[in-house]
Amino acid sequence: MLFQKKRINLNPIRFFLAILLTVVVPQTAFTATTANAAGNGFYEELNGMNSQLWYTADGWENGENFGNGWRADHVEFEDGIMALQLDDQPCPSGCSGKSYASGEYATHNKYGYGRVEGRIKAAQGEGVVTSLFTYTGPSDGTQWDEIDIEILGKDTTKLETNYYTDGDGDHATVIDLGFDAAADFHDYAFEWSSTAINWYVDGVLVHTETGQRGPLPTLPGHIMANLWPGTGLFEGWTHPFVYSGSPIRAYYDWIKFTPAD
Repeated sequence: MLFQKKRINLNPIRFFLAILLTVVVPQTAFTATTANAAGNGFYEELNGMNSQLWYTADGWENGENFGNGWRADHVEFEDGIMALQLDDQPCPSGCSGKSYASGEYATHNKYGYGRVEGRIKAAQGEGVVTSLFTYTGPSDGTQWDEIDIEILGKDTTKLETNYYTDGDGDHATVIDLGFDAAADFHDYAFEWSSTAINWYVDGVLVHTETGQRGPLPTLPGHIMANLWPGTGLFEGWTHPFVYSGSPIRAYYDWIKFTPAD
């Protein structure tokens, strides 16, 4: 897969997902043009692969600042839980030339204004990122708009929120959770409208953006979950990843989207 360069904020720590753009959306994805064209809601229990709604990233990598190649067999389902697995098998030959392999699960459709939420147990370890987010960009023939829920393995007592509008993503905020996100499942959500993005943890509002730090996103995005190790410029943000020899997993109990009224 080819990587298309795009306008980004050059702060290396907030360079997040700048490479994750032309390779994450299959040609079967539907396209919407405005955020008020929200799709139907869903509640995905993650009991098994739902190919009508979702796809698993497979056979590509996201550039020099991501340390993994995506493999469909690194998205696992068991006992009503989806696990995204990060390991070194069968790398580098089977991992798009990368030293590690990991999993990504994403919707075919795009979803606009409404509430995205998931029940997640994050991966722990220096250099890794557990995420739930929306994304659209040049791979869809659009500007880059995105809204993020991120938990960095270097400190799983923190949540990081962010949003991108036309490639500008300098809006990160770190939230003290008051618990270890790698120790148990918790509910994480964001609610997006034309006037605000509100982030929630276990149903409690923890952060709001109203566009005062830059315009809010306007385009619907694919709902995505992934686990990956940072390399290159990202290491200043994620810390360097050192593989212990044992697989690392992030767990998702369910993912839900509720359209705005």
